[in-house]
Amino acid sequence: MTEHINTTVDNRLGCLTIDRPRALNALSLDMVRAITAALTAWRDDPAIDAVIIRGSEGRAFCAGGDIRYFYQVATTTPLGGSATLEDFFTEEYVLNHLIHFFPKPYIAFMDGIVMGGGMGISQSGPAQRMRVVTQRTKLAMPEVNIGLFPDVGGSHFLPRARGCSGTYLGLTGHTIDGAQAVHDGLADVLVAHEQLDALQQRLASEPVERWRETVASFALPLPTAADIPDPGEHDAAIDRHFALPNVNAIMASLARDASPFAQAALASMHKRSPLMLCVTLEQLQRGANLSVADCLRMERSMVRHCFEHSDVVEGIRAAVIDKDDAPRWNPAALDAVQPEQVARFFEPVWPAGAHPLRFLD
Repeated sequence: MTEHINTTVDNRLGCLTIDRPRALNALSLDMVRAITAALTAWRDDPAIDAVIIRGSEGRAFCAGGDIRYFYQVATTTPLGGSATLEDFFTEEYVLNHLIHFFPKPYIAFMDGIVMGGGMGISQSGPAQRMRVVTQRTKLAMPEVNIGLFPDVGGSHFLPRARGCSGTYLGLTGHTIDGAQAVHDGLADVLVAHEQLDALQQRLASEPVERWRETVASFALPLPTAADIPDPGEHDAAIDRHFALPNVNAIMASLARDASPFAQAALASMHKRSPLMLCVTLEQLQRGANLSVADCLRMERSMVRHCFEHSDVVEGIRAAVIDKDDAPRWNPAALDAVQPEQVARFFEPVWPAGAHPLRFLD
């Protein structure tokens, strides 16, 4: 394995630990390859009954991809000239697909920060998954913050979240807690952080046939309407505003709503790349009717287009390089975004027979 991916086997339970705490367990290409290699081996190994993936002790499960590396490559290499950047997204999306269709129980301990690529390695297919969150979980798809779009299969799992909550998360980049993630259908069960080690020990010691019951036995009750915060408090507002067909309509609707929730969403969207807001909404609308493989193929082409446009490099610069929080988006205003600019992100990059993810099904 790599320096940052640890694997152990405990009585037929394969355990993957992401161990890069200084970078909030952000994924590098080597880490993606190590996770893929372990899961591929365990998938076909009759001595492994189930898999757990978790972050090392610290603040994060996984905060996404290594965007500092993306910036370094994008600013020093001619467009399309970086094989490692191309490989990162291709291999990350292959890993997302492998996890979605993993044939054995796949249990993600989504403790602490779970963003971007961290969502991609936890949002597995419903038949064999268990997405465990805790009271420390901070979950987001914040790609619009840096002029990107919610990738790693976000075009598949966000439209399938409760109501319009996935669209809300994709367009604002806002963070939700563990209880809200369960309520929104982006996690399955809330467990106390302090009980995760005990849960892992139980999973290793009990028959695999009982894995769902074992996890459920550690579940905490979700807050109700009588509690503060109430996970369902803003459902109606989210569905009213974010069901609208375009970004202009969503932002105009939010502007007419004086509630603190609506105004916070509107303020966040005003900070985002106008073009990538429109691209993201189009992505999620298309993804609602696509398979996992087709979503990942669409996203792979979109990523290439993103790095041919300036907003992602500028967004990373403003957020994590210069940290001035003053990105110069192109175009700078929502009214200046043209339909053909959005459509370009969905144009094929490769012939169908040459797409790097053509073999996914």
